[in-house]
Amino acid sequence: MADPKGFLTHPRELPARRPVDVRIKSWTEVYQDFGTDRLERQASRCMDCGIPFCHQGCPLGNLIPEWNDLVYRHDWQEAIERLHATNNFPEFTGKLCPAPCETACVLGINQDPVAIKRVEAEIIDRAWAEGWVRPQPPAVRTGKKVAVIGSGPAGLAAAQQLTRAGHDVMVYERADRLGGLLRYGIPEFKMEKRHLDRRLAQMRAEGTEFKTSVTVGVDVTADELRATYDAVVLAGGATAWRDLPVPGRELTGIHQAMEYLPLANKVQEGDYDEPAITATGKHVIVIGGGDTGADCIGTALRQGAASVTQLEIMPQPPETRPAGQPWPTFPILFKMESAHEELAELGGDRVYAVSTQEFLGDDDGHVRALRLVEVEGPQTGFQPVPGTEREIPAQLVTLAMGFVGPEKPMPEQFGVDFDARGNVARGDDYQTSVPGVFAAGDMGRGQSLIVWAIAEGRAAAAGVDAHLTGRTDLPRPIPPTARPIA
Repeated sequence: MADPKGFLTHPRELPARRPVDVRIKSWTEVYQDFGTDRLERQASRCMDCGIPFCHQGCPLGNLIPEWNDLVYRHDWQEAIERLHATNNFPEFTGKLCPAPCETACVLGINQDPVAIKRVEAEIIDRAWAEGWVRPQPPAVRTGKKVAVIGSGPAGLAAAQQLTRAGHDVMVYERADRLGGLLRYGIPEFKMEKRHLDRRLAQMRAEGTEFKTSVTVGVDVTADELRATYDAVVLAGGATAWRDLPVPGRELTGIHQAMEYLPLANKVQEGDYDEPAITATGKHVIVIGGGDTGADCIGTALRQGAASVTQLEIMPQPPETRPAGQPWPTFPILFKMESAHEELAELGGDRVYAVSTQEFLGDDDGHVRALRLVEVEGPQTGFQPVPGTEREIPAQLVTLAMGFVGPEKPMPEQFGVDFDARGNVARGDDYQTSVPGVFAAGDMGRGQSLIVWAIAEGRAAAAGVDAHLTGRTDLPRPIPPTARPIA
């Protein structure tokens, strides 16, 4: 183990965020630098448990105790080798994953867990800075061709694994740039797109090819792809958003989060000077208390909103692990992300246990207010509490209530079956009901975590490789029928 007394002598420590009044004036990432000595002390807190439950918490099966020990011993180059052995894109998970590994950390039973996510992020940042991340083109080509539909984390992970196995891989993306939600759903202040761009450059150097602005099912048909390629991986995500069908929904100024957030990212890409949908000078309501809602908050504050209020139908979660969610399960806790911190300091509000009854408009058909009511639940079915109705001003409303599954037209064209939840059905090898057609990530799993998307992309690649060659040496992190603790 790293330091036998590390967890006794060093408290958990994370890098500080830049001051709110400074960081909301820019779109760069919010965290300050974290010194190497401090990071190595954090790695030393890992106890190298006899049964490392962090492995169970991580869908990728990251070798966490191993690279913690290597960081403590200053062997950073070997640490990135061990990290890359299970994770194609640790810079994505190191910045965006909610870290189920940390909630499963044995130290977390009665102390603050090891700062696993921060150590992971620092390892890959160091590796890029030192030039240790290089293209890994295959030594031998198989002559087999694979189409991957979708360039989010699942599609990119599958594509990189299959390219390295020697197959000719083409990734199709309907947006104008690659990355899926990594590109247009995640704000720049949460993950700067340079991290994505340098991975794409690595993949191109390895031999993966990409086509953007191509909608499969429209610009190219399923039959054409199946005739051209030996296998197809469906990795288009769960992009059918959940709506809010209440009176006034048709008013101007009410948008889905994924109508709002991409425009802000396109400004950062240099496409526009100003986004078509902006919070500047407006009273903003964000409906939905998850990560996407937090992204809307941070974006609206940086655009200069007059006020921002976040609404959530569920009651406020506890700050500590409740008895009904014991270690090592992933608990639902009250979170203070960087956007929430900004909201609190700038006078915004997070309102729990409320339901939207109606949107109210002005004479021009633009939303001007939202009528809500307090609710009891969820055990009582979110019944309204009499006498708690009230109105709050709203000139821009973003709906960040999650996704209900994949958009159906594209997978339907392939003729695949769907499961009871409306996701693409697949077997333990990730193959769908149509031979040679596989499904990975949210398209088969439903809305989930980025770490699950990468794990499924890697596992689906192993299924494709075995299908094409009769065997595979690619790792399979987990079968799709397994259920996470997160």
